[in-house]
Amino acid sequence: MSTASRARLFRQRDGEDSAKVTNIELFFDLVFVFAITQLSHRLYAHLSVWSMLETLVLFLGIWWAWINTCWVTNWLNPDRPLVRILLMVLMFLGLIVSGALTDAFSGAGFMLAGGYTAFQFLRTAFMLWALRGVNAENFANFQRIFVWMLASAIFWIIGAFYPVHLRLAFWAIAVVIEFIGPVVLFRTPGLGKSSTEDWDIAGGHVAERCSGFIIIALGEAMLVTGATLSNLNHDWATTTAFASAFLASAAMWWIYFDVGAKRGTDHIENADDPGKIALSAYTYFHMPIVAGIIISAVSDAMALSHPLDPAGFSYAAVTLGGPMLYITGTALFKRVTSKMDWLPISHLVGVGLLLLAVATVPFVSVLALSLMATATLIVVALWERAALQRHPELAEAEPAA
Repeated sequence: MSTASRARLFRQRDGEDSAKVTNIELFFDLVFVFAITQLSHRLYAHLSVWSMLETLVLFLGIWWAWINTCWVTNWLNPDRPLVRILLMVLMFLGLIVSGALTDAFSGAGFMLAGGYTAFQFLRTAFMLWALRGVNAENFANFQRIFVWMLASAIFWIIGAFYPVHLRLAFWAIAVVIEFIGPVVLFRTPGLGKSSTEDWDIAGGHVAERCSGFIIIALGEAMLVTGATLSNLNHDWATTTAFASAFLASAAMWWIYFDVGAKRGTDHIENADDPGKIALSAYTYFHMPIVAGIIISAVSDAMALSHPLDPAGFSYAAVTLGGPMLYITGTALFKRVTSKMDWLPISHLVGVGLLLLAVATVPFVSVLALSLMATATLIVVALWERAALQRHPELAEAEPAA
């Protein structure tokens, strides 16, 4: 394919639809609905410190697979047939990875590692081919990314051949490499480092894609709650736990979407360096937001199944830890994209209330702790709404520097 033909694979930044989220991208996201469901089921079935560490590593891998593809489809035009084929092949590999999540640390280790590295390499190799002779800066950027992906892949593949404890160590190193790469702008010996100013992205597209992923995660939490409820007796405790789970999801939606999502979109669309905002606010700070939703879904399912059991610290870790991650992530996200010079007071209060609730764990039931977590999320949502009414200027995005 000629250079001119490959150039047509990319979005035209001055075009009317340069930031449009396409149907094939939404179709692609369905794979990650399955992945999130698998992670929730895995953690629910094996709730322990070790299982939490395993699930964290797997979640980080899934997140990097999705967010990296989000960046790529910000450049590529998904309406082009060749790009659609790429996304469908990635969907196939993503389903293989998702199917291996529950048994990743037993018999499906190589299935997960092989599918994951193939997913990452195929997408990166396609970008190198498409960018050659079209965009020199981004081509050099993906050369560096390829080197970092290779370093990560080595640990994913080697880990698949080792038993559980060593496998976790190797895979943890792999996700740390993937985590550090963007922070250091993919600095590579002989190839230099990338620059966020060279990442010509449509900020509105990134914001919409990440908002959509939040909806996916919240929807998965609803699915887990509904599926759990359908198999239980509907007594007062179960009904109360169900109401608590619904109110928690609604409060989470409110905390993110009331003003934060739109303010973030306005900020990144008007930023002089949208790549920098996309890297911090959307790539990194959305990780704890999504992780918090997944963990909270596990907590809701447990509250429905065993509402009157003693809480215990394993259950407290997900019941209080999920909202804490969510609130912390949204606080960091809002700090970057708003006029505030500080983290939202409402969110800091929420984290403080959750920390105080830890002291009650030996004395309360699962349901009582769930109600405390839900009440905290509602307090954060109402407090922020009241603060915005007093200071409406805070609902506006920080002016582009």
